[in-house]
Formats: sequence, C-alpha cells, structure tokens
Amino acid sequence: MGQGYPLLLMHGGPGADHTTLLRLRPCADQFTLIFYDHRCNGRSTGADVSSMTWENLTADAEALRQMLGFEQWAVLGHSFGGMVALEYALRYPQSLSHLLLMDTCGDSCWAQRHAPELLAKRGYSATAVQTARRFFNGQLTPGEVLPALLKFGSAYTYRLNIKALVSGFRVKLRPKAQIFGFSQLLPGWTVMDRLGEIKVPTLVLAGRDDSQFPPEHQAILADRLPQAQLEIIERAGHNAPIERPAEVIQIVRRFLHTPIPAVLPEGTV
Repeated sequence: MGQGYPLLLMHGGPGADHTTLLRLRPCADQFTLIFYDHRCNGRSTGADVSSMTWENLTADAEALRQMLGFEQWAVLGHSFGGMVALEYALRYPQSLSHLLLMDTCGDSCWAQRHAPELLAKRGYSATAVQTARRFFNGQLTPGEVLPALLKFGSAYTYRLNIKALVSGFRVKLRPKAQIFGFSQLLPGWTVMDRLGEIKVPTLVLAGRDDSQFPPEHQAILADRLPQAQLEIIERAGHNAPIERPAEVIQIVRRFLHTPIPAVLPEGTV
C-alpha cells in the first residue's frame, strides 16, 4: 500500500501474522509498504512447517522483492521478524538499503533463557514464569499456546490497553509454527559475531520495558552494527509500534529520510 520508496515489513512470532504491524500504515503516505506473512505463519499456506528455515524465510523475501520489481528496499523486522531481517541482511546485502530492527535480538537466548528470568524479577507467579519458559522453548502442544499467552501476555506491553487487545484479536495464530520455531529453528541461533558485516544504515528501536529483549541488549546490538542508531521508547514494552505508534512512526520517517538511492523497478530505463 502507499507510494514512494519501498519498505518491507517482517512480522513477529513465530506463528503470528502481518496484522501485528498494521499500526505503521500511516507511513504509506511517504513509502510503499509491503506486508506479508512468513511461510507457515498467519494466512500463508501450502508449505510444511519443517520448511521454515532461515534459508527459506530469507529466500521468500528475496523472491518477493524480485517479483515486485524493486532493485533495493528498506526492511523492517519486529521481534522474530527482526531475526529474519538480520539473516536477510547477511544473505542478501545487495538488496537492502536500510535495516530497521524493532523489539528484536541477535541471539535467541534473550527470549529462551532471559525472558522467563526477567518475568520472575518483575513479580510474575511461578506458574506464569514456568509457562513462559515452556512457551519460549517450544515445549507446548498446539492447544496450549493460546492459554499460555493468556497467562503471561500482559508482559508484552508496558500497560495493557484496548489497542493491544484489538491487535491481538486480529492475529491469525499458527501454533505449530510457534512450536517449531522455538523448538527447532531458534535454539542456539545467534548472529552477534557477524553484525559487523551489515554495512547499511540501521535503526535499533525497542520499548524500555520489553520483557524479551531489554534495553541492555539493544545497546549491544547498536554498538556492534557499524551504522546503527539506537532509539529506546519510554512507556512501551515488546510491541512499541502498537503502544506508541505516533512516536515510532516519527522515528521511522526521520530514519528513512537519511540518504536513499534513487531506485526504479528492475528493467525500468
């Protein structure tokens, strides 16, 4: 949707869908926004969950760029989508002009090990902490995923509000993708030692109260990325675009107005 320089939006999860980023739609007045659901996530169908590999997730995005005819584009990834975006930047650097990382990480241990520990420090019950630990390590059955989110879902936001609730109701949840992602794809994943290879301008943005990827990790990410700008959003948790959309959109607009090459669709003279 929209017009102007192309911006691809990679949603979080795994197991969620593009509707989690719809609060960024106002950017369509200046940019062409491309929303899509990762394979096996949301409304995407036809692929077995075992095909949800880094190679395929990034190749899907690259095939989409080629199909739409963009020589380059900016890529925004939220949470799990930010991990895909980092892999994309490392695998297809020639296709990328800008990288925007929102509430994400460069090492899966921040969600799988540290997040439950942080919930315990914030006063969540032992049951909620154990549920979160099982959730982030893919140890649930499909029928347990949604009830688990209800037990510790408030940790995703700075303050539970109607915007967050409405956004949650829109999501087409795919529990099998969530379980596969956390049990097979993410364990041991890290790109921390390769961040120096990403040369494009990069925005690192997160909520101050993000329970999965707190500010201390965002500072490390920004420090290791050669051209990074760090923005910490006050009064926001793991879903800064939903909780503080006006502030996030203002930062995105400002960041994307750093020099952008004049790019035409492939084949255009």
